[in-house]
Amino acid sequence: MNALPYTRYELLRTIRNRRFFILSLGFPLVLYFLIAGPNRNVHNLGGTGIPAPLYFMVGMVSFGTMSGMLSSGARIAAERAVGWNRQLRISPLSTRAYLRAKILTAYMMALLTILVLYASGLALGVSMTAGDWLQMTLLILVSLVPFAALGIALGHMLTPDSIGPAVGGGVGLLAFLGGTWFPIASHGFLHDIAQLLPSYWLVQASHVALGAHPWSAKAWIVIGAWTVVLGVLARRAYRRDTGRV
Repeated sequence: MNALPYTRYELLRTIRNRRFFILSLGFPLVLYFLIAGPNRNVHNLGGTGIPAPLYFMVGMVSFGTMSGMLSSGARIAAERAVGWNRQLRISPLSTRAYLRAKILTAYMMALLTILVLYASGLALGVSMTAGDWLQMTLLILVSLVPFAALGIALGHMLTPDSIGPAVGGGVGLLAFLGGTWFPIASHGFLHDIAQLLPSYWLVQASHVALGAHPWSAKAWIVIGAWTVVLGVLARRAYRRDTGRV
């Protein structure tokens, strides 16, 4: 199997998996309307001057995209269980082509999540300049790179029975430490830990819409370091799992 047909196959297979597709997009969408809908007329949430629909939209974008990227691990674990990876082992498909296809599939789900939540925010009255929409989106896409690698690594290290709790618990913990649900204090132990995690900078990317400053040099270093480490881990997990040399 060559790289281009395999990538096309992966993208189409994900879209045609209706149950996975609907649940992946539906959960953050429903959760957003349940939280933001009753507060759509609140224009000064907690005295911050930020409209509630906007605040909850950017929070759900960070949570939903992180979940979308890591969900690729569940698909990989299921493929391993039915022996699909053994079939790929005897094909001419390279490790690079395989990983690229998985990353593109994960990004497709993340982009769809972003579009659905943006449309939902607009429906509830969210309004921003074109520059803010663009800057926020580009930073979010960059900050998702290490999560793509993490999803691939988990998929090749865990079984279908264990990856569900691992992904769910991991997303919940990273969202908590990253400040998805509440602001992280400007100093202290939790703040120091949070700044070393990619989830914190993912949240900060989405908070550009709330008036936060764009990323500092530290953000790029942290995202870059996690990308390298998790990328190496994902590659090794795949090669060990398939017995490639």
